[in-house]
Amino acid sequence: MPTTTRATTETTGQLSAVRTLLRLWPYVRPVRARWAGAAFVAVLASCLALVFPLVLKWIVDGPVTERDPGGVWLGAGVLLGLGIAEALLFGLRRWLVARPLAGVEAALRADLYGHLQRLPVSFHDRWASGQLLSRGTTDLMVLRMFLAFPLTFLIVNGVTILAGLTVLIVQDWGLGLVLLVPAVPLIAFCYKFEGGYAHASRRAQDQVGDLTTVVEESVLGIRVIKGFGRHRSQARAFRDLARTVRGTELLKARLLAGILTVITLLPEVALGAALVIGTVQVSDGSLSAGTLVAFLSTALALRWPIESIGFLLAMSQEAATATRRFFEVMDAAPEAPHSAPAAIALQAPAAIEQAFQAPAAIEQQGPGQSPESATTAASGDGMRFEGIAFRYPDAAEDSTPTLDGVDLHIRPGETMALVGATGSGKTTLTALVPRLYDATDGRITLDGRDITAMPRAELRELVSVAFEEPTLFSASVAENVLMGADETTGTEHLEQALGVAQAGFAHRLPDGVGTEVGEQGLSLSGGQRQRLALARSVVGTPRFLILDDPLSALDVHTEAAVEAELRRVLADSTALVVAHRPSTVLLADRVALLSGGRITAVGTHHELLRVNAEYRHLMSGSDEHTEETDAGTETERV
Repeated sequence: MPTTTRATTETTGQLSAVRTLLRLWPYVRPVRARWAGAAFVAVLASCLALVFPLVLKWIVDGPVTERDPGGVWLGAGVLLGLGIAEALLFGLRRWLVARPLAGVEAALRADLYGHLQRLPVSFHDRWASGQLLSRGTTDLMVLRMFLAFPLTFLIVNGVTILAGLTVLIVQDWGLGLVLLVPAVPLIAFCYKFEGGYAHASRRAQDQVGDLTTVVEESVLGIRVIKGFGRHRSQARAFRDLARTVRGTELLKARLLAGILTVITLLPEVALGAALVIGTVQVSDGSLSAGTLVAFLSTALALRWPIESIGFLLAMSQEAATATRRFFEVMDAAPEAPHSAPAAIALQAPAAIEQAFQAPAAIEQQGPGQSPESATTAASGDGMRFEGIAFRYPDAAEDSTPTLDGVDLHIRPGETMALVGATGSGKTTLTALVPRLYDATDGRITLDGRDITAMPRAELRELVSVAFEEPTLFSASVAENVLMGADETTGTEHLEQALGVAQAGFAHRLPDGVGTEVGEQGLSLSGGQRQRLALARSVVGTPRFLILDDPLSALDVHTEAAVEAELRRVLADSTALVVAHRPSTVLLADRVALLSGGRITAVGTHHELLRVNAEYRHLMSGSDEHTEETDAGTETERV
């Protein structure tokens, strides 16, 4: 279970169920009139049941006692009419709530999904996907069921019990008080049950989220599981977790059985006592037989509202738990569409103003690199990293930063290769440009504009990214590729992008570029997926391009063909390319060496081969290298 989920599990009891459920009011408010109408109809139908005993009293004390068959038939007709009216009212209630509450569930689901898209990557790093999936499916179904049934009947049954007890006391206050005796112990038992069931319900729903995560990972990783013959161990792990969920559900069942036993037993004992006392009173002549029949019929009519309290409390607690889990995600702070991180927002006004001006010519100098003028126009300054430091949000404060003082300038239209040992922070640095993470310190500028002062939507339109892991979606080839372009991009740009990536195989698929590639694109080979991901990044000739080892899955012949086409695209873009092989490095105009969280050298490929031992080691695999090669291995996440 993710750390976030564990923490919330421990604080489940901080808000009462009522206060928690009241947070759903903004979603219920648009349908409040129809829901209130349904509740009123249900109350009316339930109260009709209390009229039955009064009709029975009239029949017993009147037509039956006076031996009047006509009156008996009249009373029977009235009872039949009341029964039909009650059935029609309950059917009307169901019709009134079905459509609006389905809309409430849809609104909750849409808001949750939209919020997940706006949450920062660091949030998704901490949360298991199965936990999020269970919140968007099972939990929201629980909320819809609660709004449709338990919430309504908590009100309906409460009104019915109060009305029924009033009728009982009016009929005979002595017998009515006998039935009220169990009220105090019932309230105490219900209070105790509520706390225990809330804890068990939270644990069960979190465990279902963990179970969902295991299923999802097993399905997505089925090739690995089968390839290593681990299906039995995976099945055991799933079975153990399923047994844990079963144990928690059995605990819930025991708690519910206990409260139902108490709720059923105490009123039944009181009813038995009232029956004995009432029978004695009838025999003494102090109570009419019709009144006793009406009293007992009213008490029996209250059995279901009273016995249902256990179920309704249980379902309310499950709904409260589902609401807490829903708002745990909704309360997480999303990425601000247009705001700087806290470190920048707290700067003095002069520093903020300076962030919008052209940066000074601060550049890491490498062999053969000439200094540039500080008066470079802001509109064509390329990409700059100035004093960039970064530590992951969940890293210890005293841990070594992944990046620590990165200074780098990529000139307009230039392609810079980023080279470093595994774990040196290359992927982390590239993730800072589109603000998948925000730098802990320093700033990044694109053509002189601080990226933290740009709307995220605009930034991500300027910067196109190809990640090391080529992720595709359950959509057509065309839809996957055009995800990297705006909505106006047409077929011409699609064909150009496929040509650059040497992805002509797409036209030979069963439905051409309209072929569905399946979940994660697993119906394609690794090289095909990587070429489509590359095509997605270059469609429309982006202004700034970030490529994270984009050719690692290609054979040497395809790689050469892609590189030849890619050079034309890179000529029109300012690009940062993470490279591990000399063939990829040769795409770049210059190379930057990242070591120990810093840029330690910048120059052409041949210059660095000549003067830098660490670079020679990375490119050739020789033993000659500096001690800094392994710096930062424990801190980068790739």
